[in-house]
Amino acid sequence: MSQRFIPAVFMRGGSSKGVFFHARDLPESREEQAAIFLRVLGSPDPNGRQLDGMGGGISSLSKAVIIGPPTHPEADLDYTFAQVSVDRPVVDWGANCGNLSSAVGPFAVDEGLVRVADGEALVRIHQVNTRRIIHARFPVQDGRAVVAGDFTIAGVSGSGARIRLDFLHPGGATTGRLLPSGAVAEEIEGVRMTLVDAANAVAFADARDFGLSGAEAPEAIEANTALMARLDRLRRLAGMRMGLGATPEAVGLANPKIALVAPPREFRALDGTALDAASHEITVRMLSMERVHRAVPLTGGLCLGVACRLPGSVPHAAASRPAREEEIRVANPSGVLSVGAEVAEGEARSGVVFRTARRLMQGAVALP
Repeated sequence: MSQRFIPAVFMRGGSSKGVFFHARDLPESREEQAAIFLRVLGSPDPNGRQLDGMGGGISSLSKAVIIGPPTHPEADLDYTFAQVSVDRPVVDWGANCGNLSSAVGPFAVDEGLVRVADGEALVRIHQVNTRRIIHARFPVQDGRAVVAGDFTIAGVSGSGARIRLDFLHPGGATTGRLLPSGAVAEEIEGVRMTLVDAANAVAFADARDFGLSGAEAPEAIEANTALMARLDRLRRLAGMRMGLGATPEAVGLANPKIALVAPPREFRALDGTALDAASHEITVRMLSMERVHRAVPLTGGLCLGVACRLPGSVPHAAASRPAREEEIRVANPSGVLSVGAEVAEGEARSGVVFRTARRLMQGAVALP
């Protein structure tokens, strides 16, 4: 059987990788797009490796992006994100990938979709899934996004040019409300939780309520099948309270995420680096697509930063200095992520993070 080919670019954005498509090269139907993405990424794969596709066997490496003309008056382009399940024939459109957001601006400039002068470029991104605006700022030279630089991020080897992402008014990106249930903290099956929607919807609980320190390796948490099942049930019940499903079964795989937070503590990152408690304000282990994330989803990290600014919330109680005016340093399995979050009068006004990105391959992906 012959194969057909679709133009595409394979990019790393932050600590994620994904296949980028122009909207003009894809059918308009979400169902047809989903079928293409499943085939391109190599899903579903019961072996969990996605060997027959571009995916990498974990949620952060199983993603697709569509870039098209802007449909918002304050944007230069539209960016739609698709989270592709590894072991199921499921494509979730309900959330954004903050990490891949960092690759959108450089992709647009290099593809000639946005004309910018050399120096610091500003690309205004309409994030279609969340209906929010993201401002991406990054260096440009000779009409192309600069790749080389000395900025490093946890979980990614080497360094690159710094990309600043400003998430404007991130509150209610998924549900329409910063506190979708109306409470800053509540009990779900005996567990005190905080449900926040800022850049992404996340249900937060204290790791200590599950007998954990919060510094466990992702594999150790995943090996506890009873705990994983309980966390997924709590996530789905929280999703119901956030209005993301009428029943637990109706709550999607991608949203909300569930996160276990804890006060700062010493631990070793996945690369072996020793981190002390003074290096961060809060510790987190966040689940995404039924797996413990090896770093932290960027939108999840932003949501945590906002939650730390909410007195009475579970993260606010766990953080060592929740009222810091500057960034909040979030310890995760890969290291430390710094996020800026401005919350005033019950409104999340902005969130800021810094990333790097790189084009890894360009050409066309094959479809049988």
